[in-house]
Amino acid sequence: MNANKNIVVLGAGISGLTQAYLLSKNGYDVTVLEKNPSVGGSIDTVKENGFLFDRGPNSALEITPLIGHLINELNLSDQLVYANKKGNKRYILKNNKLIALPMSPVQFLKSDLFSARAKLRLMAEPLIGKSKDGYYQSISRFVKRRLGKEFLDYAIDPFVAGVYAGNPDMLSVKSAFPKLYELEEKYGGLIWGTVRSIKERKRRPEQSKQSAKMLSFKNGMSVLPNALANYLGESVMTSAEVKSITKNNNVFEIEFLHNEANKKINADIVVSTLPAYAASNIFESFNNKCKTHFDSIFYPPVLVIYLAYEKKSIGRELDGFGFLIPSKEKKSFLGSIWSSVIFPNRCDEKYACFTIFVGGARNPEIEKKDKEDVLLNIKKEFESIMNISGEPVYTTKKFWPKAIPQYNLGYVEHERYFDEFEKEHPGIIIAGNFRGGISVGDCIRNSESVVNKVKSLLNF
Repeated sequence: MNANKNIVVLGAGISGLTQAYLLSKNGYDVTVLEKNPSVGGSIDTVKENGFLFDRGPNSALEITPLIGHLINELNLSDQLVYANKKGNKRYILKNNKLIALPMSPVQFLKSDLFSARAKLRLMAEPLIGKSKDGYYQSISRFVKRRLGKEFLDYAIDPFVAGVYAGNPDMLSVKSAFPKLYELEEKYGGLIWGTVRSIKERKRRPEQSKQSAKMLSFKNGMSVLPNALANYLGESVMTSAEVKSITKNNNVFEIEFLHNEANKKINADIVVSTLPAYAASNIFESFNNKCKTHFDSIFYPPVLVIYLAYEKKSIGRELDGFGFLIPSKEKKSFLGSIWSSVIFPNRCDEKYACFTIFVGGARNPEIEKKDKEDVLLNIKKEFESIMNISGEPVYTTKKFWPKAIPQYNLGYVEHERYFDEFEKEHPGIIIAGNFRGGISVGDCIRNSESVVNKVKSLLNF
């Protein structure tokens, strides 16, 4: 069945590597082409001077059984670590104070994060009717209508910054938060919909993101893509930049630059997990609308800063995951993860280390600013919020000029187009984190559907 059928996967991020792994396990011949000299894509772990820093995703949610299967099959169980239970507490900055985000109805009623009026407004949510706007709603418009402006300002706005580095006025509720949209469409509201959907979810093997366990690895998130690449061996070609793809007699000819030499490879199936901006020129020749859709997907810049301090210089208890900052608070960064609280082995016991996120759709101007000046300003703001008196013992940063794809208003048109493109050009599959979710867990879960697409194409 699989003989003489060649599959080429473009990109060796977590999507491409997982898909290649699953295809290889199914007996298919797979080649992975990766532009960079190393695998992992945005998953990028650095160990330096006794500090471990994830410059991209710092964790994954175990939302699909496939994650556990990968860990077991790749013999990574001894590397696996789940988040410290202290990480269950999350803070929101309000009036320069860190206030714990309420995680239960009782905590919500007692919380200082929301006013009495906001609490009453939220409890009225079951009385709010469905929108007539359908899928063309921003997350801010959706939440303000159902839950009120204060809940938008101090819960959803910072949450959107933490997940997407996004702007709630621009993100599509249907595309960026499909489960939330579905609660209203299917059940008529969020509160009753949540209760009913929990009962239904118990019949399925997948976990919701709210209840799924958060995991990483003792040596950082790069452990997983590196293990997948090691399994695939010579099937993964790094420093291999794809230049063009053409189709001749139902076979795709891929031209790429490998270690400064021009090379070609033929494929029966091409699976692209490249970012939209990288896929744009490669697939433009197949359809004149293609480039427009790829280029319309916005990737805002994000600066990731890593700071480590002696614990004795920190004037507050480190008892949570970190904190997020609502845009109303007018700070220069989006939030901070308390890295050494959540996972072990990030630094020596006498230190505490933090990951700080700057920019995103809220502040895309970060791209033009001097990064050292930005770091100094952020450091002052962060130390004030955290009541830190000493200087950091270690500092580093990573700038991502194009970080996270934004599922903005109108994104459903991109989704429909890519479905149509695949039908018009059988043998090409468009995948990656701009389709079906941006998280590591989403990318791994979506890999199964990509593999099923490949199987259906080759068995047709």
